[in-house]
Amino acid sequence: MKLKLGFFTQPVHPPTRVYGDVLQEDREAVVLADRLGFDEAFIGEHLADSAETITSSLAFIASLADRCPSIALGTGVLALPNYHPVMAAAQVAMVDHLVGGRLLLGVGPGVPPDAEAIGDTGVDRNRKLLEAIEHLLALWTRAAPYRIEGQFYRTTTERSLNPDIGVGIVVKPLQVPHPPIVITSIRPDSAGPRMAGSRDWTGISASYVGAHVVRSHIARYAAGRAEAGLSSDTAGWRLARSIFVAEDQATTLRYAHSEDGPYGFYSRVMMTKLAVFGGLGLMLDHPEQQDVELSLKRTLQRLVIAGTPESVADQLLALRRDVGPFGTLLYTGHDWADRALSRRSMELMANEVWPRVAAATD
Repeated sequence: MKLKLGFFTQPVHPPTRVYGDVLQEDREAVVLADRLGFDEAFIGEHLADSAETITSSLAFIASLADRCPSIALGTGVLALPNYHPVMAAAQVAMVDHLVGGRLLLGVGPGVPPDAEAIGDTGVDRNRKLLEAIEHLLALWTRAAPYRIEGQFYRTTTERSLNPDIGVGIVVKPLQVPHPPIVITSIRPDSAGPRMAGSRDWTGISASYVGAHVVRSHIARYAAGRAEAGLSSDTAGWRLARSIFVAEDQATTLRYAHSEDGPYGFYSRVMMTKLAVFGGLGLMLDHPEQQDVELSLKRTLQRLVIAGTPESVADQLLALRRDVGPFGTLLYTGHDWADRALSRRSMELMANEVWPRVAAATD
């Protein structure tokens, strides 16, 4: 199975940074990924979070349409329960046209702080997500007028339809029948990977989950495909990982494994968020590990892949042997506390690490 290289940014920045500066930095990172030949880039979104500061993944992707001519661009994820399906369907279709049919539609239920902010607590947002997906697919495949009703949403254009002037007709994506659908997952027992496999969708294991979680995701994805009569090929599964590459080992330890550095800040943020719902165990390599492995120091050592190009390539190949055959590695973007080192890490990843990895996995 040929392994592909992608990019993923939530992003996570210190809230004290100037907002316009981090937006420009995040755009620059994706532009660099495109120039370096990364296959795809996923962009996160949050509504009420001054550290994860991209509030609309679709708007962010649209801003890159003319600057990124080659890379596929994905929402990572579009929290569909925060939108009415017509709004999401129309905006996704428009952006797919703006990027020339290179949009990947990553979807998810969204996070609790955003649900609270918009007054959408107390509902099953996973069920709401699935209903929203079905509405999107109906809007993109059925002819107007629409009458689509569910538990959470209702869509109709029966009274307003006027095909002579285009009223009451939702625009369709450039990709037929729609952009590829991608789900994300963080729990080992999640139903998402199996469902994604059964529907011929693809998926992502988050960058901050341990090996036992990823292993479960890949196995469930393969099982879902097999149950649906599809090949059990797991090329459609992606693994995001925090990675830092430098010419010397001392620099990697100072920058990527420092508790006060950007990787330390990212890990501390994610640990704090996971702790709210008792999810710190998701960061362990296996469930039986002792709690000492959840110290910030050990978390950085276990979950951040850092080193020289040869060392990082060896670590990535060992990871793939451990968790199973995923199809795409997503290099996770972090705050550019040191702009030169951060850019250089991406360059080394593409130009020196990836040829080694690709040669060993072809």
